Amino acid sequence: MEVARLTPAQARARFRHGEKVPTAGWCAGWTQANLIAVPEEYAGDLERFARLNPAACPLVDVGEPGAHSTRWFPGDLRTDLPGYRVYREGVAQEHAEVTGQWREDLVPFLIGCTFTFEEALLAAGVPVRHLELGRNVTMFVTSIVCEPAGRISGPMVVSMRPIPDHLVPAAIEVSRRFPHAHGEPVHVGSPEEIAINLDKPDFGDFVEVRPGETPVFWACGVTPQVAIMVSGVPYAIAHLPGHMAITDLSADRPPGEARRAARPL
Repeated sequence: MEVARLTPAQARARFRHGEKVPTAGWCAGWTQANLIAVPEEYAGDLERFARLNPAACPLVDVGEPGAHSTRWFPGDLRTDLPGYRVYREGVAQEHAEVTGQWREDLVPFLIGCTFTFEEALLAAGVPVRHLELGRNVTMFVTSIVCEPAGRISGPMVVSMRPIPDHLVPAAIEVSRRFPHAHGEPVHVGSPEEIAINLDKPDFGDFVEVRPGETPVFWACGVTPQVAIMVSGVPYAIAHLPGHMAITDLSADRPPGEARRAARPL
């Protein structure tokens, strides 16, 4: 895929100039991340929520209030993603860019994404169907309850990939090497055990599970978006699910301790 060979800076420039597509398969070898930016008064609770739920919310970076770049994302968080959601009182509206909606009290969080390890899955011979079909990954809200933190609580969201039965151990082993991108699966098979109907994804696109395949579920960085909706956070900005922030962090390099970047001038 041509987009797999792009650098993060090249991808961000394309999104800034209007390309609006899911980012699965983009910028092979680089870390993709979920964006969630909340008012400063909720940032401490959200950071603690992330640290209590590292599978769902592996922290890659945190910015200062009002910042629109971070250590690992030197672009502009307001324009350099291919899609956004703005939450007002729990109601989401989609936007192509959010320059006019970005507030000085918003603290941006970047949370790892499973798109980061899909190249490694392919290299290990594990097929990734949504890439084959040119679709967004399939995501579901589950009955798994996250550890609450202050005013933030909610269920875990997962992404699903159909894996040939004999390759499930390989998929688990490969993804385990990427804890900053959700790591190994949180559930394998039996979707009904975590209240999932495979025919009705909550986010992303439907992807068929065929005979001889097992649905494998990884924790998903859309979890904070659901949490802020159910927790009554009055305002937040996030990525459109599947339309990620592509960072300058190598896919196989841990981000280190998430720390706040300098406030913009």
